[in-house]
Amino acid sequence: MSGLSSLDIAVITAELNTAIRNSLISNIYQLNDKTLLLKLRKHGEPKINLIIEAGVELHVTAYDFKRPSKPPNFCMALRKYLRNGRIREIRQYDFERIVELVISSRSGEYRLIIELFGDGNIILVDSESRILHALTYRRMRDRNIIRGETFKYPPPKGRDPRSISREDLEELRVNGHLEVVRSIVRVFSIGGKYAEEILARAGIDKNTPSSELGERELNRIYESLMDLVSEFSVENETPSVYLDESGRWIDVSPIKMRKYLNMRTINFGSFNEALDEFYTRCIVEGETLKGKMAVEEQIKRLERILEEQERAAKESMRKAKIYRRIGDAIYLHLNEIQFLMQRIMAMKRAGKSWKEISESLMKESGVPAAYFRGVNPKAMTLRVSVDDLTFDLDLKASAQENAARYYELAKKAERRAKGAEEAMKETKAKIEDVRSRGVVEVEKAELPMRIIRREWYERFRWFRSSEGFLVIGGRDRIQNELIIKRYMEPEDLVFHAEIPGAPFVLLKTHGEKPSEVTIFEAAQFAGSYSRAWREGLGSIHVYWVKPEQISKSPPSGEYLSRGAFMIYGSRNYIRNVPLEVAVGVLVEDEGIRIIGGPPSAIAKQTGIYVKIRPGDKSSGELAKQIRDLLAGMLSGEAREALLRIPLDEIQRFIPPGGGSISRVGNT
Repeated sequence: MSGLSSLDIAVITAELNTAIRNSLISNIYQLNDKTLLLKLRKHGEPKINLIIEAGVELHVTAYDFKRPSKPPNFCMALRKYLRNGRIREIRQYDFERIVELVISSRSGEYRLIIELFGDGNIILVDSESRILHALTYRRMRDRNIIRGETFKYPPPKGRDPRSISREDLEELRVNGHLEVVRSIVRVFSIGGKYAEEILARAGIDKNTPSSELGERELNRIYESLMDLVSEFSVENETPSVYLDESGRWIDVSPIKMRKYLNMRTINFGSFNEALDEFYTRCIVEGETLKGKMAVEEQIKRLERILEEQERAAKESMRKAKIYRRIGDAIYLHLNEIQFLMQRIMAMKRAGKSWKEISESLMKESGVPAAYFRGVNPKAMTLRVSVDDLTFDLDLKASAQENAARYYELAKKAERRAKGAEEAMKETKAKIEDVRSRGVVEVEKAELPMRIIRREWYERFRWFRSSEGFLVIGGRDRIQNELIIKRYMEPEDLVFHAEIPGAPFVLLKTHGEKPSEVTIFEAAQFAGSYSRAWREGLGSIHVYWVKPEQISKSPPSGEYLSRGAFMIYGSRNYIRNVPLEVAVGVLVEDEGIRIIGGPPSAIAKQTGIYVKIRPGDKSSGELAKQIRDLLAGMLSGEAREALLRIPLDEIQRFIPPGGGSISRVGNT
């Protein structure tokens, strides 16, 4: 995976300075051996996730990456120094492929130095440039990355193309026969793809020897270079991703690339967004490739085992046939073989040596002496050749016992062959299982779920009715006051449960008339999130009024506390409203979202939900139970994303006082 050029880094650091400057570091995660995820927060803004991959990339991501449960030592060290620190600046060092995060925390001032060239590195230094920790420690010819030593920047890779003159291009000719594209990369701090882009714009073959460049060619190169550099600014950028004929994402750039003129292009609103989409897909493609390779390697290993099993089965069957033929041959010539064995033992008892016995029998030509091939005195075995079979006989046993022994060897070999055949069936089944399961697992390698940004109303209790109306309710007295004073409009309806301390609930109509279904849902919402739930009631009366009936002016001599209002005029009652809430999951293209509210409203939006009612289980226990039940109704990345959601995201929808599960889904 190719990394960012100096020009790319200049653009992304400018964008990131706007996006993350003055943000606080909530936490740090190490996703793999080269990649960090910094969780950032900024007052009044959604949470920010910054991805840093040594040697490759740096950008804010909209995706929810899986985080390891146990942080490595480097990650723990960064947390120690940087957690709750503020990012004061993000800058590119001297137009090199080096980015620095300047961070201040209670313990001091630090720089997180990100090297985006070569194998890359991430180094934490203090205010005196002393190396505190590094992703990779190493000794090099021109500098060392060693803990406790002073950090030293690498030698410059080339000149800054933004500040060169026409005369500087004369240096290209010095490179002689070196291709002009490589010469540009060597002289200027610019990536290979942009060197090719300059030459494409100048109309010069990239393989032209540098020594053959004339004044006209150098002028065109200079003009193209200046033209290119001018496009590398946040104001002029046109971020794009380029796709080949197969639809594979092959490159990303903050500008339009002429060299990719005939390729399919996807445009983005910012370079950061383009980088996020491009590198996230590169990660997924890499995981898919690794998954395919792992599956193929596992299949190859099993196929090697299968081959061994097939050889073992064939060899066992071959031996079984031979052993059985030997047993048959012994029985067929039982008397001759028994006579030969007895004669040999008689000669031995008569005092003859084994050599003398062998020489005597070898001279004879008649049966059974003709069967004789030799003896093994140590093993006390006789070797014979009968019916084109050569085999050994135990001289201590009878011919019949020898035949029985060979039949038993045949049976053992047959059992081994059968066992090998059974093992082959199992191995074949494993291969098919790996093939089918492997395909599914590789197909599951898809983009992580997107992180869904919170809407303005999500600070309150809220839900969407069956008809799509937004309903919001206060979590406390301050929010009650805010809802009525800031968000209530003349066409809205205001709901309140008939119990002290109940929240105000606002049904936003935007001038449209809600049906009885929506009115009932808003009433159930108001009742369920009132004190009635904590007290374990099964139902409660709820009423609604119009905005003009609500006033902050108390009767003479009385005082209204924060969050309290006077209600004048007649009230519209919905009686005996059952207390019940559903908590569910919306699976959308951009990610998953937890939703909660009246069961009928939630069931209209998703079939993945759990109903709860007043009970004695704490909200923490209940939230965990709900998450597990919901996860059981999901699969793949959606399930993994749900299990990564903090429990407090679910607890937000559980009324105060806990509860119990009443139903799962639409059962």
